[in-house]
Amino acid sequence: MTENVESYIKKQPSPQREICERLREIILRALPHVREEMKWGVPTYDGGAYYIVALKDHVNLGFSMVGLSGDEVSQFVGSGTMKHVEIRTVGEIDEAHITRLLQLVWNASR
Repeated sequence: MTENVESYIKKQPSPQREICERLREIILRALPHVREEMKWGVPTYDGGAYYIVALKDHVNLGFSMVGLSGDEVSQFVGSGTMKHVEIRTVGEIDEAHITRLLQLVWNASR
């Protein structure tokens, strides 16, 4: 557990704070050996392969696209080598889907 990550999350307004907390729990459960740190001013995992960023009206959970096929990349939003999924409410969080995406990126980077 990283104190700076906790501080970042605690500073967020609701519902972004609760979304960030839930995403962090899912990441740490799905990838128990992942390294957590602050990078680019936001919580990152596995050296930046994943990130959580709280924005004005939603939270993005970002993923590195390195090693993914075109079909796999199409499950994400954005452009470049980092893409994301947008989450606007805690109720939108589909743990099974997010876990699958986390493991997809993890396996592609190994």
